[in-house]
Formats: sequence, structure tokens, C-alpha cells
Amino acid sequence: MTEYDITDRVERVSPSATLAISNKAAELEAEGVDVVDLSVGEPDFDTPENIKDAAKEALDAGKTGYTNSQGIPELREAITEKLHDDGLDQYGPENIMVTPGGKQALFELFQTLTQEGDEVVLLDPAWVSYEAMAKIAGADLKRVDTAAHDFQLEPALDELAETVSEETDLLVVNSPGNPHGAMYSDAALEGVRDLAVEHDFLVISDEIYDEITYDGAEQTSLGSLDGMDDRTLTLNGFSKAYAMTGWRLGYFAAPEDIVDQAGKVHGHSVSCATNFVQHAGIEALQNTDEAVAEMRDAFESRRDFLVEEFESRGVDISTPQGAFYMMLPVADDDQAWCDDAISNAHVATVPGSAFGTPGYARISYANSKERLQEAIDRLEAEDLL
Repeated sequence: MTEYDITDRVERVSPSATLAISNKAAELEAEGVDVVDLSVGEPDFDTPENIKDAAKEALDAGKTGYTNSQGIPELREAITEKLHDDGLDQYGPENIMVTPGGKQALFELFQTLTQEGDEVVLLDPAWVSYEAMAKIAGADLKRVDTAAHDFQLEPALDELAETVSEETDLLVVNSPGNPHGAMYSDAALEGVRDLAVEHDFLVISDEIYDEITYDGAEQTSLGSLDGMDDRTLTLNGFSKAYAMTGWRLGYFAAPEDIVDQAGKVHGHSVSCATNFVQHAGIEALQNTDEAVAEMRDAFESRRDFLVEEFESRGVDISTPQGAFYMMLPVADDDQAWCDDAISNAHVATVPGSAFGTPGYARISYANSKERLQEAIDRLEAEDLL
């Protein structure tokens, strides 16, 4: 058999743990096994009808060709309005890059801003693709653990201060976050601001879950803080809040020179986001508040249900303040626990070690209460709770 010379930048990256679990669940289901899949970060709601109608109208109007690589002007204007509502007045349409999904936006930023030997700091538990994208770009990683503080950043600021330095190039902040659902306090974000200014590094603020927050809380956008307007790269997308995962539409906002340089990566890889999908994105931003609120209320109700069910069984859960995930404390060997969960209980979860935090399993509650109850009953029957 021919041996292929695979590059170091690819070999140092592990496959996506979340996709691996999802694939195993799909294989079992193909064999006729009923799997309760709590592994995927995908809303279980259909895309709101008005968004689908806008896409159909755009298709009928012939919006099927290439667009401006940076995104159609109308969508960039709508994104700018949304960012201004979030206190990010520094951004105009020229500061926006529209991408095929938020993941592509993140990839372009890493490729543009980090290179061999650069230092990137992650806040654990951290979404799996942050590490992978940093490694593909050749960066070195440092990590700060928040699990000991109920996944909150504010109590971990001293550790963060000890971790960052003049050598730090980039910090990634995700609030509300995947996989923990924690939302960082204003004091925590101000602490990040102070360190970024002191040590002169950039911060990616991943705000993909900013519309999914609970208990009446609202997420503060990091770039709205004094001193952060020119050192924050704000990333967002349409997958989570608008149930548009398969539409592949995201964006980032950044200083214009960064957008211009990232445009080289964008133009030589994806060219542009899909034309009619961009028109659907305008509709999502402008006319979907009611549908978003309904989905958010359903997620909050499911969160409350799970917390109560776990606590009634003596399992101490950190209550998420946003997104639709929670971290379930499990055995020290979380990989083995997750293997048992899917193989024996037929419940799919993701090991916490994939996010840099062993001893936990991530549960997505983007599923009905009936299926969540079924998952708990199955785990309990297999002595996994």
C-alpha cells in the first residue's frame, strides 16, 4: 500500500470528538437501535417559516450566483445594526466578513492572525475546534481551567493573569459557552480587558449563543468595553439562535485591515457565502425575535427539568446560564463512561476530555423533555448516574 506524506499541521490535530460520537450514534440507529442523541450542538427546532420563505423568494428571484466575497451589502448592513444594538458601535459594514458558517469565520481568523510558535490561550472547557484550528495554524496553546469554579471565569482571573504575558498573541472567549453553558460576568470580561490592554493581545469573542440566555440575563459583548474596540474580533452566526445549522451562515467583525487580510483566505477558499442564504439571514436578523424567544423559553424549561432530575438523584450540576449544554460530572475516565453510555444505555454524550476538562460528559438538551427523561432513565438503569 502506498504511504502518503501527511503534513505535520494535520497530523497534530485529533478528529472532532463531537462528530465521532454523532457518527457512532448514526451507525447504531442504522442498525435499528433507538439512540437518545444528546451529543449534537444543534437545535431540534425547524428553521422558522419566515426565514425559509425569504430563501425561497430569493431563489425565485434568481439569487443563485456569486456575491461580493465579503457578503451582500444588505446583510452586512443588517449585521451592523445588530452589532450596534449590542453596543458595538465601532463596526460598520466594511468591518464585516460574511462566511459559510461561524466555523469558517473562526478558521479565517486563526489563519490570518496566528502562525508557527504564536501563543494562544484557551479557557477550559473549550469548544473542540478552537484547539484544532490553533494547531493547524501552528500556534502553541496555554489553557486556564474554570471547572473548579462552576465554569465561571471571574474566580479564575488570577490564574488567567498568571498564564498570559507579553508573549500572548490571542485569547479566545466564548460566553455563553460551549460546552458548559456558563455566561461570564461583566467583572470577568473587564478582567479580560485589563489583561488584554496590559499585555497587548487580541481577543476572539465567540458570541454564537448570545441570543440563548436564561433567567432574564443578557450577555455583554466584550468589544463594547472601553479599550476593546480595536483588539476584539467578534464572531457570530445564525446556526444556534435561528435553528439554521445546515444553512451554513456566519460572520465576524474586526478592524478593517484584519478583514482585508482575512479576505485573502476567504477569497481563495470559499469565495463567498451562498447567495440566497444571505438573503434569508437578513430576514432572520430583522423579523424573527418571536420565534427566537419561543425556542429560548423551551431550552430554559428543559434546562430546569434536567437540573431538577439530576439533583433529585444526588448529582450536583452547575446550572447553565445560556446555550443548550451542561456538564455532567462522571467517572474520572470520562471517555470510558461515554462509551458505556452509548454502547449500553444507547445515550450519546461527549467526553469532557475532548474539551480539555476530564471527569465530565457534555449533554446537549436540544431535545424534547420526553427524550431527556428517557436518557436519564436509561443511564440510571445502567448505573451510570
